[in-house]
Order: sequence, then structure tokens, then C-alpha cells
Amino acid sequence: MSLAPSLFLRGDAKIGDALIFEGIDLTVTAGQWTCLLGSSGVGKSTVLKLFAGLADHVEMTGAFGAEDGPLEGRVALMAQSDLLLPWLTVAENVSLGAKLRGEAPDQAKIMDVLDRVGLADRSGEKPAALSGGQRQRVALARTLMEDRPVVLLDEPFSALDAKTRARMQELTAEVLEGRTVLLVTHDPGEAARLGHAIKVMTESSLRDVAPPTGDVPRAVDHPDVLKIQASLLAQLREDA
Repeated sequence: MSLAPSLFLRGDAKIGDALIFEGIDLTVTAGQWTCLLGSSGVGKSTVLKLFAGLADHVEMTGAFGAEDGPLEGRVALMAQSDLLLPWLTVAENVSLGAKLRGEAPDQAKIMDVLDRVGLADRSGEKPAALSGGQRQRVALARTLMEDRPVVLLDEPFSALDAKTRARMQELTAEVLEGRTVLLVTHDPGEAARLGHAIKVMTESSLRDVAPPTGDVPRAVDHPDVLKIQASLLAQLREDA
């Protein structure tokens, strides 16, 4: 894995005649988790797609990328939809990236990742046999399998029950330590647990919120986590 770079995005974006955001100045610090919150429709997912090279439909005025050079080949994206291929098994979906690159799948690594997300016993099943939360865990496993220095996560834990969500947050923080992670979330508690940096986005601004003290992932009941969670919720209500 190459060194994790810092990312930047500065400028405006629109799709057709519709303005998505303007005047945004975003820095994502190398090797840390940056959590991006905001109301629906302010362009958070568009930011991820721009970094992932999947935003040909977006007209961007400004600049974005990695501070040290091209991002191509260094990014893994977990989208809001699980995007599992229904004709492939769980294990085959997890190793899809290797297959598309013409590489031999690492079966031991596949099973290790599936074991860590609690789905090793479902490796031979098709996505139709899984619940929504299980499908999301397969998509997470596929993202972790890619082992990229830049990881873009779009609501990666939203379909999980509270207990599983907390466990997957902890696993993902452990596996992605040292990576540059940009997490889009609507969950103030999640941002307070995982963010080295926390930013609240509107269509025309980006506000920094001081993160809680302590190492990531922080305890869900830590006083600082609960305090920042409440503050973020209040800000999101004001912006709605």
C-alpha cells in the first residue's frame, strides 16, 4: 500500500443547471478519518464521487485531488447502495475487484475479511439470501479487501442494527488505521466516535467542529462523545 495522501476540494459543482454546492474549501488530512455531515442534497455524496473519479455528470469549477499527485488506483469507494452482483456468491462479490483486474483472488484473505464482518458462514450464498444489513457488511468487506490508501465511505453502517453498527465501526477503524478516510454520515454519534476531523456541510459553507478527545474509535458513552453528538444534532437541525 502506498502512503496515504491528504485530499483537497475547492470550488463549485453543478449538475446541468442545478447548483450542488459552491465556495466549498475542503481538506482531508492524510492518515486520518474526516467525517462529513449535512442535510440531504447539499452535495456530500457528490464530493465522494469526484474523488472516486465517478462524477462525469458533474460540472466542477475549481480543483480537487490528492496533494501528492493523481488519485487513480489509490481509492476505494463504498457507495450508499451495496451494489452486489446477484449472480455472484458473497465471497465472489468480496473479491470482485481482483477479478476485474485479472488477479487471482486471495481466498485466505477473503475468508479472513468475511470472518471479521461476521459472514464467513455465508460465503457461498447469493445476495438474495441476505438481509439488508448483511448485504451492507458484504459491501464493507469488499471495500476493506481493496486495501487502498484512500477510502471513501458513504453511509457505510446505515442499514445495521445498533449493536452491529458499533462493532463494524470499531472493526473498520482498526482495519483502516493510517488510511485517509472520508466518511459521509447523517449520524452525529457516528461522527463523534470516528472523526479526527468533523465538518458540517451546507450548499455554501463548510463548518469545522472540534472532535471529542481520545483515540478513534471512541466509546459511545464517553462524555465528550455525547457532548459533540448533541452539538452536531443541534447544528443539523438549524441547517434543515
